[in-house]
Amino acid sequence: MEQSKQNIRVQLWIVVVALVLFSIKILAWYLTRSVAILTDALESIVNVIAGFVGLYSLSIAYKPRDANHPYGHGKAQFLSAAIEGTLIMLAGIFIIYEAIYHLLYPGGLKQLTFGIYLMAASALINYIVGYVAIKKGKSSRSDALEASGRHLQSDTYSTVAIIVGLLLIYFTGIQQMDSVVAIIVSLVIMIMGYRIARRSVAGIMDEADDKILEKLIALLNSNRKPNWIDIHNLRVIKFGNILHIDCHMTVPWYLNVHEAHLEVDALRALIEKEFGSAMEFFVHEDDCIPDSCPICTKTDCSVRQHPFSKKIEWKMNNIIPNKKHNASTSG
Repeated sequence: MEQSKQNIRVQLWIVVVALVLFSIKILAWYLTRSVAILTDALESIVNVIAGFVGLYSLSIAYKPRDANHPYGHGKAQFLSAAIEGTLIMLAGIFIIYEAIYHLLYPGGLKQLTFGIYLMAASALINYIVGYVAIKKGKSSRSDALEASGRHLQSDTYSTVAIIVGLLLIYFTGIQQMDSVVAIIVSLVIMIMGYRIARRSVAGIMDEADDKILEKLIALLNSNRKPNWIDIHNLRVIKFGNILHIDCHMTVPWYLNVHEAHLEVDALRALIEKEFGSAMEFFVHEDDCIPDSCPICTKTDCSVRQHPFSKKIEWKMNNIIPNKKHNASTSG
């Protein structure tokens, strides 16, 4: 609960910062009449809208599970990120339109020095707040918070590009550079928006997260216990900041219920130590069969029917299928 309150406070600060920076950029545009600055200001409107959407999604995502939402409300964060990514792409399209228009019909620029100072200040604030949001989002596994942070940092990069463009205009006097910079920035913004939207859709569709799976599989291989004869049918799903992990684990058939449960407890403790306690964990226990003997590393088994042949190294291609391993399983 405390984690959720902290995330909401960070998102609230993002909204406040977005409003302040939008005001700064509008002032910079009014002083300079630069289309590049105007496009950055328009992109900041997206920051404001996305900030409010993110704040709303976080307030929903951290609600406890109920009868209608047995897995909680965590996926609201994916919806927030999808909306944010879409808005960024739409802003990029509009920016290109405005930039081309001003490239064909350029207007006079003025007070570039003031504009550069204001944009530099907004870039610094954006980057710092974005860095904090990304760091907090990663530590709490909040996709909405991380998406907001990446959006702010992408805005920082575009602002820096605009500052460079303004400096070039200031020293060269080539005013068409204003529209060229705006077009380049808009393309970067659209790519960033696509990546945010793509990631959120993957979460909504329960797409496997290869990075998490690879990290989990490496953890299991390096901390394998003798009674963990086999693990298969491994699945990892993200519900906002909560990880749902389930698998089948083969243990010696002669373990009683209490002993088998202790193995599951050890597996859970190992995973929680690495991934945190915000997790749903389900393990189906399978008893070993004679075909399990050739891959079983347990040395003190009094009922072994076949000698040990080889150790199965768990990998992405053999731990995910719902099939027990045996000596013929490819490593």
